[in-house]
Amino acid sequence: MTTASADIAAGIREGLQQLCAGFDLDYWMAADRDHRFPEEFWAELTKGGWLGLIVPEEHGGQGLGMVEAAVATQEIAAGGAGQAGALFYVLTPVFGAVPLLRHGTAEQQGRLLPGISSGDVQFCMALTEPDAGSNTAKLRTHAHRDGDDFVVNGAKVWITGVERANVMLLVCRTSPHDPKRPLHGITTFLVDLPADGLTYQPIDKMGTRFINSSQVYFDDVHIPADRVIGQVDEGMRVLFDVLNPERIVGAAGGLGHAQLGLDLATGYARVRSPFDTPIGAYQGVAFPLAQLAAELEAARLLTYRAAELFDAGESSGAEAAMAKLLASQVSDRTADQAFRTHGGMAYAREYHVERLVRDGKIARNAPISEELALAHIAQHILGLPKSY
Repeated sequence: MTTASADIAAGIREGLQQLCAGFDLDYWMAADRDHRFPEEFWAELTKGGWLGLIVPEEHGGQGLGMVEAAVATQEIAAGGAGQAGALFYVLTPVFGAVPLLRHGTAEQQGRLLPGISSGDVQFCMALTEPDAGSNTAKLRTHAHRDGDDFVVNGAKVWITGVERANVMLLVCRTSPHDPKRPLHGITTFLVDLPADGLTYQPIDKMGTRFINSSQVYFDDVHIPADRVIGQVDEGMRVLFDVLNPERIVGAAGGLGHAQLGLDLATGYARVRSPFDTPIGAYQGVAFPLAQLAAELEAARLLTYRAAELFDAGESSGAEAAMAKLLASQVSDRTADQAFRTHGGMAYAREYHVERLVRDGKIARNAPISEELALAHIAQHILGLPKSY
C-alpha cells in the first residue's frame, strides 16, 4: 500500500471509529432483539458519504477501491455492529456498484450510481436457490423473452435485504442447461423493486437479525430488456466480478467481528478477579486469546492483499478464498473464546457475547462454505484435481 493509500485508509478508519462511537453495544443489542434495522446508524453512514466509497467522483462518490471498502466494513463490524453490520453495509457497494462499474451501460450507471452514493438506492442480490447454492449451473429460476421484456419465474432463498432494496441483482437462466457449457445461458438483470409478481417471506433465523433474509418468489415478473447487465446468456462474467469482492469484504467483516470479540474478552479478563487476581493473568485464559490475536493479524494481511490485487486488476480469486476461509474461522472462534472467557456471564445478553456467537456462525458458510473455499485452494493453488 502506498503512503497516499495508507493515509486514505487511516482517515476512513478514524472517521468510522468516530461514527461508531455514537452507537454503543446496547444499541446493537436492542436492534438484534427487536429485529429492527438500525435506521439511525444508516442515516449517519449516508450523511457521511460512506456508501459511495467505490463510486466514481462524477457520480457523487469518492472513487476509491476494494481496500477502502474493506477498511470501512471492518470498522463497522469492530465498532459494535459485528458480522451483521458488515452484511448490511456491503450489500449495495458489492452487489450494486461493482457490477455497474464493470459491466453496466452508461445509462445504467448514470441512473443508479448517484443514488448509491447518496443512500437513496439500495441493492440486494438474488442468486441462491433451494436446490442451487454454490452450484450456479443448477439454477432453475428462468427468464424468457416476451417482446421488449423478459418474464421471470422461479424462487430464490436467503436473499438478504430485499425488503429495503430498490434494485435487485438477479441471476437466472435464459437458455437451457448445456452439460458441455454448464455456465452458459445465465443472465444477470437489474430488477426495479417493488415489482409485480415478486413476493417474499422473511426467514426466522438464528443470527444477523437486524436485517432480514427471505425466500423470494417470481411469478411472471416482467423485466425490461434494457435492465440486462452485461450480455444475455453471459451473466457468469458479471457474477465472477461480484463473487471475489463479496469474499473480500466478507472477510473484512469477519476481521471486525473477531476484533470486537477479542476486545470484549480482554476487557473482561482484565477486571474479572474471582481469586484476587485478574483472570487475564492466567495462561489458560491469556494464551488462547493471544493465539487468536496472531491469527487475526495473519487473516488481516491476507484480506488486504486480496483487496490490493483486485484493485490492481490482477487475479485475486485464490487470495479472496483464503482470506474468507481464515477470517471466518478466526471470527467464529474468537466469539466462542470470548464466551468461554466470560464464563457463566456470557449467557446474559447484557454482556453482548451471545450475539457475537450467533452472528459469527454464518461467515463459515457464506458467501461460500469452508469446504468450497478449500476445494478452490486445492485446485488453483496446489494444482490438485477438481473435486466437484
